[in-house]
This record gives sequence, structure tokens and C-alpha cells, in this order.
Amino acid sequence: MTEYDLAIRCGTIITASSKMDCDIGVKDGEIVALAKNLGPATRNIDAAGKLVLPGGIEGHCHIEQKSAFGLMTSDDFESATISAAFGGNTTVIPFAAQHRGDSLRQVVEDYHACAVPKAVIDYGFHLIISDPTPEVLGQELPALVKSGLTSFKVYMTYDRLRLDDYQMLDILAMARREGAMVMIHAENHEIIHWLTDRLMDGGNSAPKYHAVSHSRIGEGEATHRAIALSRLVDTPILIVHVSSEEAMDEIRRAQDLGFKVYGETCPQYLFLTAEDLDKGGMDGAMFCCSPPPRDTAAQEAIWRGLQNGTFQVFSSDHAPYSFDDKGKLFAGPNPPFTKIANGVPGIELRLPLLFSEGVGNGRIDIHQFVALTSTNAARLYGLFPRKGTIAVGADADFAIWDPEEERTVAWKNLHDRAGYSPYEGMLLKGWPVTVINRGRLVVDEGELLVEPGSGEFLTRELSAFAKPLHRLEPEVDTTRNFGARILS
Repeated sequence: MTEYDLAIRCGTIITASSKMDCDIGVKDGEIVALAKNLGPATRNIDAAGKLVLPGGIEGHCHIEQKSAFGLMTSDDFESATISAAFGGNTTVIPFAAQHRGDSLRQVVEDYHACAVPKAVIDYGFHLIISDPTPEVLGQELPALVKSGLTSFKVYMTYDRLRLDDYQMLDILAMARREGAMVMIHAENHEIIHWLTDRLMDGGNSAPKYHAVSHSRIGEGEATHRAIALSRLVDTPILIVHVSSEEAMDEIRRAQDLGFKVYGETCPQYLFLTAEDLDKGGMDGAMFCCSPPPRDTAAQEAIWRGLQNGTFQVFSSDHAPYSFDDKGKLFAGPNPPFTKIANGVPGIELRLPLLFSEGVGNGRIDIHQFVALTSTNAARLYGLFPRKGTIAVGADADFAIWDPEEERTVAWKNLHDRAGYSPYEGMLLKGWPVTVINRGRLVVDEGELLVEPGSGEFLTRELSAFAKPLHRLEPEVDTTRNFGARILS
């Protein structure tokens, strides 16, 4: 009689805080044993010479999502989750995006209908709130948080998505009462609008001017303002896709003062620059995203933020649009930068990029890698300790890495439907070669071994970084936070 459904033998097990040389025993989709020389198993995987890491948790991606322009991303839940799995991920948390006038409940139902028959790995949803009506704030959003959708995103820019400061405070106050985590896209809308008008009036419409219009000063100012609003009502926030030193410094300053402010950055801010938006013809459009890539000095600053703990999570912000009239060039073959679909693909390369250039080049250690790509996301988004670690009782979610394997990035070898990769031609060392989700062998030796629809929806607990009002134990002197005193 076999003792385990699956045993992973002789690998080096890495978590955010430890390193172990032992076997892993799996039963009914959970880890049930960590020890040397485990007993017999129905299936055995020899991981000698390889690293066994918690499966990656992709906490910021846009899948089968319609933009404010009405464009659908090129990836649906099948292609995106397959791509994520080949990149070493076992969980994705994309956005269920509300557009103005939408019922939030209906939005969630629509996304479930898309995901259930297609996802190959586990998934949850963040919400996007663009229309915080009294019904949304008073009924729909609190009910959805209680049902396990415990995080949501708001925008400080984009005409059809942005909230003003009053609306932001309403949202933050509700999040504090319910214990939800608020993710914030922080860019100053008026600065972008002002710069855009002047660039366009001067005939400067090429893709490279997208980066000019999204000033790093505007990102820094909006980050400062978002932090001030969160401080007023003492609500934890996560500033997402940070691209500049100005924004990063605001986050670090708040953290040093003891405020509950967290940071996220993405591969495009480590490996791309604004010069990529100035490629010949319209090729620069492939690199347009918001905030945009900056320069090499900003890249070095973002690396420092990963090293010193300013950033808790490293996400792809996978927002794939094909380079044609159904995607990036929806407004014609030579559109102005104001009408280029914003976003870059990257869900499959997030982990290999950071492993190769971060761990491989000694910028971060392997434990920081695990924390940034899995463990901290599980804590932030209410999945820990079920996800994000290798421990008895956790889900059997693993990525087995060959730290010596080298591959040159080519979109033809990837599994998303964007049609191109911003990282084409990069030589990366270290790749996930086997991926396991809840004990199921998902990817092995370059083959997908599960069917669409086999991923499971995850209801999530409240964030480990956020507490509801009735359980709040302030970490700072809230006598300075008059808004928080009013709420109390």
C-alpha cells in the first residue's frame, strides 16, 4: 500500500525563510510530510540537483478583461493560466473590472463564467472599483469582501476609471471597516492631461511621447497623496507597479514612519527603458504601458527597492494586447500615443527574469526571490499559509527549478497570445521545469498535463497586512489621524 500520492525526492527545498534537503510527501493535494527517505508513493519525482520552490503567485494580471476603450486582452483564462503555469506559477489573481454603471455582483458573475471552464491552475479575483455608488459601497462591496474577494484596485488616473480624493476616502474608509486590501494605481491625472495636451498641440504624437506625458513627478505626487489619504483614515494600501525613484521614496518614507504602506514593482521597470518606446515605425507601441519604463538610473533604484524591502511583491502586470488592429493599433496603423492600448505581456517570464537577473547575478538571494514572487503575495491577499510556502498542511503547490538551464527568450516558445515579447532575445539562466498545483502535475518536460477548467477558484481570508476596524490595533499614534478617530 502506497503511503503518498506523490513524493518529490532529493531536491533542495527553498522557502522565504529556510532551506531544507529532504523529501516532500503529498496526499489528497496537501503536503503531509517533510522528511528524508519517505515511504512509497504512487508517483515519484527525482528532484536531485534542482530547487523546489513554492509555486509562484501572480497577484497582478489582466485576463480576459475589457479595457476602458472596449478592447479585450489577447489572453483568455485558458491561454493566460497556461502561460502562467509554464512560468512557474500555481495561482493567479486577475482583476474583475467594474466599468461605470456596472453592478459589481454581475461583474464577478461574468468573470466566473469566463474562468470556470478555462483555468488550468488556481485563481482568485481582485475587484476594480470605478463607480463607488452608495449601493456599491454600502452593499455590494462589503458583501463581496465577506465572500472572499478581499482586495480591490482603484485608479487615480484614466478618464473612465479614476476616482477623486473624496471617493478615495470613501473607499478607504470602507476598506478599513471590512479589512480589505486596497491596491492603488498612483499617477497624477491632471499632470498627464496637461502634458498630453501640450505634446499633441506641438505635433508630438509618436509612442515615445507616452513616456514623456506620464511624468515620474506625477507618479511621485500621486503616491504621496495616496499615502496621505490612507494615513487620514489609517487604512493599509499597496501602491502597485512602481516605476520611479520618486514614488519609491515616498513609500519608503511612509514605511520608515511606521505606516501600513506596501509596494509592488514589475519586470518592465527592471528590464525596459523609455528608449524602447522610440523604436522604428510603430514598434515603440509594443512597450507602451502605464506607468512607463523610465531610464537606467530608475532601474537601479527599483533594484534597491527590491533589495531593501521597500517592495513586498514583484508582479507582471500582464496586460497583453496584440500588435494589430485588434489590440495596440486599434485606432489605426499610425495612432497617436493617446490611442495606443496600454499594457505589456509578461506573465510567463516574471519568475525567470527575476531568478536569472536577480538571484543569478547576486542582486537578491533565493529567499528574497520566494518572498517577492509567492510568500508575500499569499500574505497580502489572504492565502497564507495555504499558499506561498512549503509546509505540512499547505497545498502541494511547487515549481521545480533547474538553476543551470539556459534559454533565450522567443515569443514563439511562450504560451500567451500577445504575439510578441518585450524581452525577446534575452538569455536567461534558471527555469521552472516541473510545476505542480494541489498535487497535480501541471507542467513537466515542456508538456501541459492538465485540462482547461481544472483550476479551482480561491476564496481568500482577510489580508495579513490589514485588519477590520473592530479588530484594529493601531501600529502608530492615531491621535494624529483625525479621520481614523471619526471612524472609530
